[in-house]
Amino acid sequence: MSASRVAVVTGGNKGIGYEIVKELCSKFAGIVYLTARDKDRGLAACERLVMEGCKNPPKFHQLDIASEESVEKFRDHIKETYQGLDVLVNNAGMAYKKKSTAPFAEQAENTIKVNFLGTLNLCKSLFPLLKPHARVVNVASMAGMLRRITTESLKDELTRPDITESELVGLIQQFVDATKAGDHESKGWPTQSYAVSKLALNILTTIQARDRPYDKDTDVLINSCCPGWCRTDMAGPNATKSAAEGAETPVFLALIPPRSEQPHGKFYFELKEISWK
Repeated sequence: MSASRVAVVTGGNKGIGYEIVKELCSKFAGIVYLTARDKDRGLAACERLVMEGCKNPPKFHQLDIASEESVEKFRDHIKETYQGLDVLVNNAGMAYKKKSTAPFAEQAENTIKVNFLGTLNLCKSLFPLLKPHARVVNVASMAGMLRRITTESLKDELTRPDITESELVGLIQQFVDATKAGDHESKGWPTQSYAVSKLALNILTTIQARDRPYDKDTDVLINSCCPGWCRTDMAGPNATKSAAEGAETPVFLALIPPRSEQPHGKFYFELKEISWK
């Protein structure tokens, strides 16, 4: 039975995810997994880290969070090899470029499928493997602030204290359906599907923390964060922060040491707790 500590970063082959892996390889006392949808790109990223002088290079495993089969294979690998998980950084995500000609309804469906539903399904698979003192970080965004919802009734539904994961999924599906009907704006939804997907992640984080209340013995922490506007393939070259700077807050949350007062179900930006509501 393996006693190794294990950290997993999704979407780790480039950008912020790559920098998160790089930092964890130097700061996390255990095995770091760089996961990516594309095997060749993932392996190339691991090789690049070695070339950059990484003393504790990551392991690679293919993982497409939008594929149930891929998620199950990865879960089984972690369970059979290590029997548990210590750090999970849900970084994998996508965003359409402004110049994309894809119909908005198509953009909405695909973005929600990856950014929200993919992360949710991965959490459902891996949460039973979380060890005592585990840390979960959902990489969200300032784009996912509640103020982007323009009707009070929808805000109230999304922030109900007793909202369940399945109810949240239903509400987000209403957004996808509304984009197909072309009336999402009149119903109070943002004009960016990326914003909806990241708002859903922030809400999901509060649900996950509520349903798994903090216990000093198990000491499992679940939080979300915004890495900031970073120079990556997703954000482009004009962003204000480097990808390495964007990795700082996710890594900070991933490596919170055991102590008496712990953030749980919170949202962080630039190493500080803020409200997404």
